[in-house]
Amino acid sequence: MWSFHSPTKIFFGEHVLDKEKHSLALLGKRCLVVTGRTSSKTNGSLQELLEALESLDIEYVIWDQIGENPTFEQIEEAVEMTRKEKTDFVVGVGGGSPMDASKAIAVLLKNQNLNVEDLYRSETYSEALPICTIPTTSGTGSETTQYSVLTDREGFKKGLSSTAIFPRFSFVDYRYTVTMSEELTRATGLDALSHAVEGFISKRSSLISDAIALKSIEIIRDYLPRVLSEPNNKEFRENMMIASTMAGIVISQTGTTMAHALGYPLSTFKSVKHGEANAAFLHNVVELARKEVPQKVEMLYRVLQSDISEFLLKVGFHVQVKLNEDEIKTWTKRALRASHMKST
Repeated sequence: MWSFHSPTKIFFGEHVLDKEKHSLALLGKRCLVVTGRTSSKTNGSLQELLEALESLDIEYVIWDQIGENPTFEQIEEAVEMTRKEKTDFVVGVGGGSPMDASKAIAVLLKNQNLNVEDLYRSETYSEALPICTIPTTSGTGSETTQYSVLTDREGFKKGLSSTAIFPRFSFVDYRYTVTMSEELTRATGLDALSHAVEGFISKRSSLISDAIALKSIEIIRDYLPRVLSEPNNKEFRENMMIASTMAGIVISQTGTTMAHALGYPLSTFKSVKHGEANAAFLHNVVELARKEVPQKVEMLYRVLQSDISEFLLKVGFHVQVKLNEDEIKTWTKRALRASHMKST
């Protein structure tokens, strides 16, 4: 038995926000915009959102203090400072961090009796303020998922899941990704690859999620090397955005696997970008899956036209970190307790 639930309405294409902005008016008259400090301002996404809101006579409040790997404290500060604004809906603009933060903030603004820790007890809430997302990187897939990943008070990443935080609408426009650096393009592209691959070998996969995952992998195979060589090519950027969104849909059904659980500490404690932290473990996790689903691993390699490690070399992946024995033991134990193991 399997099920498939993906309620987010995705608008995809150039200038899609301007073309479909009327959807925002369905959600209310006051909007909280959650974003980071710089990228949404330099890639044009924030300005285009504000113009859309103004044209619809929707009032807005901007919270632009979300950093990479948003912390519990950042979420608490955002909620404390914006609660008095009485907004009707929330728009997250940026990479995974602002989008994930917008989801957490939307829950806490709707349920004022809850604190950040309560977000991890999904039985304590069933609603959030309506959420829209505008992704500006091609990797996280948060624009299509019911997940939000925050950094707890001990510095560890913790993912939460609730159908209440599926975005109502997502406006996906590859133009916002053109300003990404080569490093960020590679890291987010590998995040998308991790999502598609992990979803494909997940114990929770289905025929539908497998079909989407394989197509996403095929697109990444063809276009990640190309976009790294020609970062201003519109076709290449658009295809990576398609692959990322598809991979997000995949993990909304399957979850991620041990590769993500092992990668989280590298992001928070070793400053390795999230996508590259996942990629560091991806080959071994896939080979581990060979024991259970050998035919799927062979199919994966046929589509990728190589194994994982060969593809990583092809796109210039290289991560080198030093771990002490205590870090290895502690982080491994934590990963083995993570919910990701249910999908591995």
